[in-house]
Amino acid sequence: MMTVGDNFRAIGQRVELACERAGRDPKEVIIVGAAKQVKPERICQAVEAGLKHVGENYVQEALEKVGLLPASIERHFIGHLQTNKVRQVVPVFDWVHSMDRVGLAEEISKRAVLVGRVIRGLVEVNLGYEESKSGVAPERLAELLSAISGLPGIAVVGLMAIPPARENPEESRRDFREMRTLSNEMDHRGISRVSMQYLSMGMTNDFDVAIEEGANIIRVGTGIFGPRS
Repeated sequence: MMTVGDNFRAIGQRVELACERAGRDPKEVIIVGAAKQVKPERICQAVEAGLKHVGENYVQEALEKVGLLPASIERHFIGHLQTNKVRQVVPVFDWVHSMDRVGLAEEISKRAVLVGRVIRGLVEVNLGYEESKSGVAPERLAELLSAISGLPGIAVVGLMAIPPARENPEESRRDFREMRTLSNEMDHRGISRVSMQYLSMGMTNDFDVAIEEGANIIRVGTGIFGPRS
């Protein structure tokens, strides 16, 4: 029976193969363990196997785990973030993947300055214009980046996307490629204090394709921790 540690090592091997196909260095790729509904002991098993980044979707669940996980991990908030939850997120998380509006970024900035932190922020893009998903429309991305670029307490370091769900990972290749193109376009604009260093896209079933198309942060839940209850 595969353990959490075995699963994590298997994911690492998939990352290496995807990077080999793309001519990239596997060390460039950050694996975020998506720990929604995962018990702390299973997260700790993954950390013991080498996981360094842990992602959470829900604020309350994440706060309940804080004292039960190693202090060495980097914490990523990867779910939709309500403005009224920012005051709880900023003291705990190092990254926020779901910045998608000016008001949210301003609240993150305010709270980060108050506690003397700098949050790494990724702007979420809604590629498929799906009403059920958060994210800024691609054509409004540059406007949003410009509006939040000068905010203290936030380092805007890239983009994040969750493409429309598809059974065949190859069908998502076009979306991942579009995100890489968007990232390059924003980089060429040279918006002050905005970096396109990171591109967060790809999950358990499709991260191989995402890496081939330029992802350097992948969010893997089931592949590491197994099916959620």
